[in-house]
Amino acid sequence: MFITKSNIDFLALALYFSAATALNPSCAPGGNFDLSKFVLQLPSGSTNHPDQIPASRLSGCGGYQDPGHKYFFTESGDGAMVMKAPGGGKCATFPGAPRCRSEFGETGSWSSTASKNRLKADLTVTAGSSVCIGQVFQANSNNKPLAEVYFNGNGQITVGVEYVASGGHGQELNKIGTVSKGTRFHYEMRFENGKLQFSLNGGDFKTLKQYFTTDRAFFKMGNYNQGGDESGIHVFGLSVEH
Repeated sequence: MFITKSNIDFLALALYFSAATALNPSCAPGGNFDLSKFVLQLPSGSTNHPDQIPASRLSGCGGYQDPGHKYFFTESGDGAMVMKAPGGGKCATFPGAPRCRSEFGETGSWSSTASKNRLKADLTVTAGSSVCIGQVFQANSNNKPLAEVYFNGNGQITVGVEYVASGGHGQELNKIGTVSKGTRFHYEMRFENGKLQFSLNGGDFKTLKQYFTTDRAFFKMGNYNQGGDESGIHVFGLSVEH
């Protein structure tokens, strides 16, 4: 077989998926994934006080799953990490962030000019007309993302990059590719050496234009519901590298 870039990409994709399939359906998500760097926000709780689960409670095979397996639990068949969220803001949220989510946020921040800051996720979107499945978030008082990864009902993957560091002035939506609902895919987001880049399914990295700079940031990943219907994702692989 001739070695070409397409062959290399295909082999890398196959290895990525095969490495992420050894999941134990008898364990809580923390037994299958390294969740030691994350805090989990859930749509349960009370007004202005959504439930937040620290890394210490997430870790290990006997770690946290929500009562009744409503929002965050291990799929009994394939061991995937299930993350669900109601639609239309019908949930507990923080002030100024009215959409429902079952989403991880890194517990520490990092320099955007460092040589390695990478988020990798392998997942399937099982429900929802519009879901944010990843974020690069500013680690400052602006309390606002720099960029968000969206999966829409038509299967379009886009990355929205904020125009301004604070306030609600919209995003530039960068079209990346298309995957069908219910199809497993993976992406990688990089914010290193001052550059914001994104790759879908092992494809070439696209460098995204930034409209402002942020010295420090952190990653978010999960099910941040943007629509009026319930959303759900199954996660097969999740990692951050610094």
